[in-house]
Amino acid sequence: MAKIFANATSSFIFLFNVILFSLTLAAAKPQGFSRNLSPETLGLKREKLSHLHFYFHDIVSGSNPTAVPVARAAMTNNSLSSFGLVTMMDDPLTVKPEISSKLVGRAQGIYASASQSELSFLMALNFVFTEGKYNGSTLSILGRNSVFSGIREMPVVGGSGLFRFARGYAQAKTHDLDFKTGDAIVEYNVYVFHY
Repeated sequence: MAKIFANATSSFIFLFNVILFSLTLAAAKPQGFSRNLSPETLGLKREKLSHLHFYFHDIVSGSNPTAVPVARAAMTNNSLSSFGLVTMMDDPLTVKPEISSKLVGRAQGIYASASQSELSFLMALNFVFTEGKYNGSTLSILGRNSVFSGIREMPVVGGSGLFRFARGYAQAKTHDLDFKTGDAIVEYNVYVFHY
């Protein structure tokens, strides 16, 4: 009887260890491709709201334009809204409306005429800052820009550097538009939450 009890106890201990080992492996095994993190894990502190104000210079004329057409549809030339025109830009951002004022960054990306009935662009761009504490940081904008509306609002969809995890919006207001050359100066007010 003692031998049977010893074998049963030994079998029970073996089975218990197998189950315990299996549970340990299951707990250690990654569960999918994502996990929850605390913001502190990435060194993120308190979130803040910043307001940035600058002028965007879209220069399409002259010998050194900062915005150039890179694609157009067959119908673009016959369209009053330039529908189908895609333009690549590397526009200067300055603190004042004058192009000679202090440069704070560049607007790099594309805008495409996306409406058949009005001059309205799909804007996909990065504000690349080159001055002050935001030097090397970027904000990403993706939205609709109805050019002849008074104030246009586009979402801030992300950022890098000091603008990691950024969210907010950019307001654009035409400061000056030269109808002869197509050059424009646009005032931007950007409101962004970031860490």
